Parts: sequence; C-alpha cells; structure tokens
Amino acid sequence: MTPIGRFAPSPSGRMHLGNIYTALLSWLSVKSRGGKWILRIEDLDPQRSKMEYARQIEDDLSWLGLDWDEGGIDGIGPNGPYLQSLRHHLYEDALAKLKATGLCYPCTCTRADILATQAPHESDGRVVYKGTCRPTYLQSIFAGGRRTETVVPYQEKPRAAVRLMVPDEDITFTDRIKGCQTVNLASHCGDFILRRGDGAWAYQLAVVVDDALMGVTEVMRGDDLLLSAAQQIYLYRLLGYTPPEFAHVPLVCNESGVRLSKRDKSLSMEYLRANHTPEEILGMAAHRAGLIPKSASVSLSELLGNEKIMHYAL
Repeated sequence: MTPIGRFAPSPSGRMHLGNIYTALLSWLSVKSRGGKWILRIEDLDPQRSKMEYARQIEDDLSWLGLDWDEGGIDGIGPNGPYLQSLRHHLYEDALAKLKATGLCYPCTCTRADILATQAPHESDGRVVYKGTCRPTYLQSIFAGGRRTETVVPYQEKPRAAVRLMVPDEDITFTDRIKGCQTVNLASHCGDFILRRGDGAWAYQLAVVVDDALMGVTEVMRGDDLLLSAAQQIYLYRLLGYTPPEFAHVPLVCNESGVRLSKRDKSLSMEYLRANHTPEEILGMAAHRAGLIPKSASVSLSELLGNEKIMHYAL
C-alpha cells in the first residue's frame, strides 16, 4: 500500500518553527517510502481563517522545498476540494449517517454552563462533558457493550449543538511515537460535539471525513492531539471507515518551555525567512526532531537518507 500523509494547517496566521517541524516529519515519513503528501487547508473558522494566510502557507512550504502531491488552494488531485470551507456537503452527509445511529442528540449547554458544574481535568485543563442534555432514552442504551434499545429519530432543536454519545468503552491503539494507548471514551472524552449551535463544524468530524475520503493512511501531528485519536477512531468505526496510523510528535517549545504559538515572532516564518536559508530552517527542525546532532544547514535529500527518519516512519 502506498503511504499517504497530510499536512493540514489552519490559515489563521503565519506558520512558526513548530508547524515546519511537523510538516517536515510528515513529508519525510511518506517520501522516504515513495508515498504521497497532501496539503489540506483547515479553514473551518471563518472569523480567524484568511485566504492570505493560506497563500503564505503554500509559499513558505514551497520555499522550503516541501512540495505537495495533492491538494492546496488550487485543489490539485481527485479528492478535492482541499479547503474545508468548501466541503460542507460532505460533513452534512456524515452527520446524517451518525444521526441515523440514534446516538446523536441536541445540546444547548454553553462552555460556561459546563464549567459551572464541574472542574477542568486537573492535568491538562480538559472539560469532559457529563451528558447534561443527553436524553433519558440514551442513558442506558448500552449494556455490556451492546445496543439494548431501538433507534429513536434525532429531534432537531434550533440553535442547539449536535453531540454524539460515547459508551463507557476503552479505545486502544498503537501510536507510532507514543506506543500503546488506551483511552476510555466516557471518562476521558465524554459526549462530544459534531456541529456547534452556530452551524460551524467540529474539528473531530471534519478531520475524520477528510482523512477518510482523501485516503490518508498516516496522520502525524502534535501530541496535544493524542486524546483526539480515540474520539476519531470511534467516529471512523461508526462511519464505516478504516482509521489511519497515528504518530503524535512532541510539541516544539520556546526558551521558556512554553509551546510555540503564532505569537512567537522570533520563530515565525516571517522572521526565519528574513534571517535564514531554507536549509538552515530545515536543520533547526531536524535537530529538534533528533535527526541531526546539532542545528546546521541540511538539505531534504540528506534528510531523506537519514536512517533516524524510520523512527517516525512505519
């Protein structure tokens, strides 16, 4: 099977070294095995996403030599469009399938409502939804891991989010970087949103639909999204798709030990391009990934021949 990876940035600002680090590892992973790399623009948030940032993302990647085989703004390839803002009809189809399972319900809780009734998870600030709006008939729909009641049609409610019920079930998967992972859907994730009350699509649904329909076989991303893999595997199963391989890489942090954000100007691509060559920037990312012993100029061809990349590849 030809490995197919993807890089899926949000066009809400200029990329930084952390984005390049993830993009490079994903690119190297599939290219070292003769695979294909997809560029998808995740512009679901209309208030933060701007086309000028999407064009800058493409320009930065091309400048570094990280060319994509499929996707981008122009939608090169058979599985487009490659901008999420143009894929609403596909998410609608998936949501209809999920509603047909009888596991979806309308939710009018705000984040403030949820925080008022429970404290965030102490280790990472996560809030696990406890099912306040979950209908009574769904409370005992699972018994011993099997459905025990007939499907009740979804009841639409104006301005309500659509939530998906999760069972008290462990999802176990092997992450290429983190090893064997077991996540309990009920206690660690809780019923999660598929579409917000304002009509915006949730990340979990959109990313599963996109990766499945684009034939993605491996997902490499930051380890802050490790928990999301369990929710997404659950969605893959309900929608009848095969989950990809996951590889969650450590986040790149600044000198203070804080994960990089688009506010870190000193490591933004704007600053980096003004002060470094493409090979120097690739060297910075490769060094942080442990591919080379120190930060130094390095070419993509040299990195493709680096045996350590197999730590990230299958």
